[in-house]
Amino acid sequence: MTTLYDRIGTTYNHTRSADPWIAERLSSFLTPEENGLYLDIGCGSGNYTCALARKGGSWIGMDPSSEMLNLARRQNPELDWRMGRADDTGLSDQSIDGVVCTLSIHHWPALEEGFMELARVMKPDGRLVLFTSSPSQIEGYWLCHYFPQMMKESSRQMPTIEDVTEALSRAALIVEKTEIYHVRPDLQDHFLYCGKDRPELYLQPAIRQGISSFSVLAHEQEVETGLRRLSADLESKAIQDVIQSYRNDGGDYQFLIIQKRTTK
Repeated sequence: MTTLYDRIGTTYNHTRSADPWIAERLSSFLTPEENGLYLDIGCGSGNYTCALARKGGSWIGMDPSSEMLNLARRQNPELDWRMGRADDTGLSDQSIDGVVCTLSIHHWPALEEGFMELARVMKPDGRLVLFTSSPSQIEGYWLCHYFPQMMKESSRQMPTIEDVTEALSRAALIVEKTEIYHVRPDLQDHFLYCGKDRPELYLQPAIRQGISSFSVLAHEQEVETGLRRLSADLESKAIQDVIQSYRNDGGDYQFLIIQKRTTK
């Protein structure tokens, strides 16, 4: 996965930017303090790190991809950018006031090891905020109609919320709250379901290049066939029936707000 993001990193920021609404929710859940130290794990090109740093606190952006970190440094050379993974941060015990992780836990080699490491570096009252999706949510994307194999692979690589919760618990991390997220029409971060209500976005090669499902999980022939069908359905307006058939109340993504369990 590091190789993937080294490869797509050169064009990543053409379509991926911190969405203001998501950044605001992350900040409101984390409640960073001016004198606190915070970690954005799997920060990628640092878009959310930079947005969150403007809201308060000192920040470390950490990612295993050197290309992504190069992009991050160009955005804000003043922030602390470091190579590392969730299961190997190299940070001191209880040195971090809070952690955010945005759309990256499905790339971790092992959930439990990652959460154990984050729990080690978090202070006793530290908070972890995850923004992720679940297999059941992905199965509710209308993209499944056009790219069924790609979406099966996307669902398969995504840990279930039950698996996440169990791994968190073994790391003495407790889910305090969850909040589902429905993709908003003005979404500025073009991740997988960015085109929920703007299906024409997927016809743009740059959009697909910035989405790992299209970049690494998709089969070329399926993508070509799916794009032809999508283009035809856009022209005939049949796409609206497809989109409507996938409407659901389960949310498209979700926030998990997690507290470190204190021992007495």
